[in-house]
Amino acid sequence: MMTSKFKKQSLLVGSRIRTLRKDRALTQADLASRIGIQQSDLCRMENGEYKVSLETLFKILSIFEMNIADFFQEDLASQARERDHELMRQYQRLTPRAQEEVQEFVQFKLQIEDRLKRGN
Repeated sequence: MMTSKFKKQSLLVGSRIRTLRKDRALTQADLASRIGIQQSDLCRMENGEYKVSLETLFKILSIFEMNIADFFQEDLASQARERDHELMRQYQRLTPRAQEEVQEFVQFKLQIEDRLKRGN
C-alpha cells in the first residue's frame, strides 16, 4: 500500500506526464507504444495508481526531448503559479480595508526579513 506522501508524488508525476503528452497531441496509445508499455499501464501511471520506473520516465523524457530537471522544474513552477492565483483570488475577495491591512502586514514582514538578513 502506498503512503500518502508517495501517492501524492505519484499523482504529481502522472499528472505531469499527462499534461506533457496532451501538449504534444499524443494519445495514451501513441505514447505507450513508443515507450513499449501497455496503454492501460500508462493510464494507471497518469492517474498515480502505478509508479513510474526511472527507465520508463527516461524513455518518456527522451520522446518529449526534455531532461529530468526540466520535467520537475516546470511542475514546481506550475504549482507555484496555482498557489499565487489562489492567493490573489482570496485577496480580491477582501474588503478594501482588509486588503490594506494585508499590505501593511506584508510590509512589516519584509522589514523583519531584511533585518534578519542584515543580522540586526
